[in-house]
Amino acid sequence: MRPYNEKISIYNGMASTVAMNFSNNFFPIFAITILSATNYQVGLISSLPPLMALLMTIPAAILLNRAHEHKKLVALSILLARIMFLFIVVVVYIPSESMQAWAFLIIVALMSVPNTVANIGWQTLISGMISESRRGEFFSDRNRLLTMVGLVSTLVIGIVMKDQSNNVTAYQILFAIAFGFGLLEAFILMKHDEPRTSGSGPLVKKKLMEWSIFKHSSFVWFLAAALFFNFAWQMAWGIFNIYHVRVVGATIFWISMFSVGNMLMQILTFPLWKKWAERKSNVRVFVYAAIGMASTPFLTVLSTNLYYLTIVQTMSGFFLSGVVLLLFNLLLEQSPEASRTYCITTYNVLLALVAFLAPQVGIWLLNSWGVETAMYINSGLRLLSAGLFFLVYMLYAREPKRSLL
Repeated sequence: MRPYNEKISIYNGMASTVAMNFSNNFFPIFAITILSATNYQVGLISSLPPLMALLMTIPAAILLNRAHEHKKLVALSILLARIMFLFIVVVVYIPSESMQAWAFLIIVALMSVPNTVANIGWQTLISGMISESRRGEFFSDRNRLLTMVGLVSTLVIGIVMKDQSNNVTAYQILFAIAFGFGLLEAFILMKHDEPRTSGSGPLVKKKLMEWSIFKHSSFVWFLAAALFFNFAWQMAWGIFNIYHVRVVGATIFWISMFSVGNMLMQILTFPLWKKWAERKSNVRVFVYAAIGMASTPFLTVLSTNLYYLTIVQTMSGFFLSGVVLLLFNLLLEQSPEASRTYCITTYNVLLALVAFLAPQVGIWLLNSWGVETAMYINSGLRLLSAGLFFLVYMLYAREPKRSLL
């Protein structure tokens, strides 16, 4: 029988998944069709959250270290973040239409402040609740169930909201429902049994940064390849949103179908990538996934047929499942064990910076050379990132290593 905290965490994750699927997935199309956002503003939808997360990481850690009960602080942070959905509901009533999109972006940025506290706090909270021996099985089960919930909720939205892409009220209902599930998310989180922490014992002061990690050439090469890959990957996010909505004319239904096909393919192919990584090596198999990811922008602009684009997005889920499964595994594999925490922290901080810059570069390419050329350039950069990982493989990982999956 599954332990109590594990069940509560899964229920909490389900509520969170539905809240996010009813909101964040439709921010770009809402901004474009209802708020008449510019290409630059659409890019900021992807750029602002990681920037705020970067700025809030240290303050959030300090706040959590001073908190006696993480559960209450995380629940409060979730509540504050979800309240922002109500502000988005009323943003269309701002008299100045030119200010509506900017107000929306300010809300998205402010939402990321409590979200950062909630995300870091949840990781700390759950690590103390789930025993190390149970973590692998628990997170595997939890991720699979949440992906299924995400798939079903996205499919329902697509069917119900099929012809409502230009209907302001439809979006307001979506965001109001997201707020409702956010309340449920915070309520369920408070049901966890948080273990009491002892205040006794000596405090060990840790260094803020361990610069010796940059003496490990395998980690440095991985870091360079991973950051370049993420830059190439994320710079196309805003371009895809603009292409799908402005050029192709995709509605809420089709945006949902793109996501459903992508998620379904991920669910089906996770075991394949795990098996291939165990037979060969994480980095070698990741090269194949990165090459596949490079094909998506190129294939996308070959046609504006919505059925064709659904197939492209579905097939991209095959390669995306490999990326999601192997990238963090590679981080662990290439990080020195004694300083692994510093390696992970460094990677996440630099990744947040990349996530802020990449979409802006993508929008600049789109505005400068057009959507097709921007997509072709992005495919080239993604292919180059696969080449960098192949170099890492040749230098450090030609002998198969035991998978950490």
